[in-house]
Amino acid sequence: MSRRSDLDRLYDLLDRLEANVGGEQRLGDCTGYTDWPKRGVYFFFAEGETRDSTDQLRLTRIGTHAVSSGSGTSLWNRLRTHRGANSGTYEDGGNHRGSVFRMRVGEAMIRRDGLHDEYPHWGDGSSANRERRLAELVHERRVSEYIRGLPFLWIKVDDEPSPQSDRAYLERNAIALVSNYRKDSLDPRSDDWLGRDSPRSEISDSGLWNINHVGEQYDTAFLDRLSDAVEQTSEL
Repeated sequence: MSRRSDLDRLYDLLDRLEANVGGEQRLGDCTGYTDWPKRGVYFFFAEGETRDSTDQLRLTRIGTHAVSSGSGTSLWNRLRTHRGANSGTYEDGGNHRGSVFRMRVGEAMIRRDGLHDEYPHWGDGSSANRERRLAELVHERRVSEYIRGLPFLWIKVDDEPSPQSDRAYLERNAIALVSNYRKDSLDPRSDDWLGRDSPRSEISDSGLWNINHVGEQYDTAFLDRLSDAVEQTSEL
């Protein structure tokens, strides 16, 4: 099988998943009151950007959570961190030091808009004091607006936290399949996709808001496991 045919199969499975869960969601509309599966894998799409040969929205980030043994992070915990705060001091902002997705989106905006002098410490460290977080709040809100508008889907894969989990396997192989990093460019990214302004070539060249696994080879068999997970995932 060719990478093109495997990619077509992946997107066909995502179409089936979309039907199973009642349509794509956006984090701007999501809350923790929804009956999210405890664990899973999520798929974000580029808003308004389709594949090269179809009208299917193009994948732009693939992720999971709780892949370290003993981790208690749930699917919603991870999605909420990407979404950012809905209330409180940092309302409509967030904490990019707790979300690599937010950090990468924010640094691409900084490079695109020439904001290095305004946010010189973006991405520094694993935490920041209140003063620094407030100084970065306007930019955190820009990041929230962008991420909250992206359509996304998820699959339920409720296995135990582990680097060898099915979730880690599905995430790793889906990223490797979709990525264009050091590979033939399939479904090329539009010129105005924000990720093209990323300072990380893994993002700008792969077409994904991912760093890990973008240059790896994939195991075609993961698509069979993904198909099983799609069939086991239903509407919230």
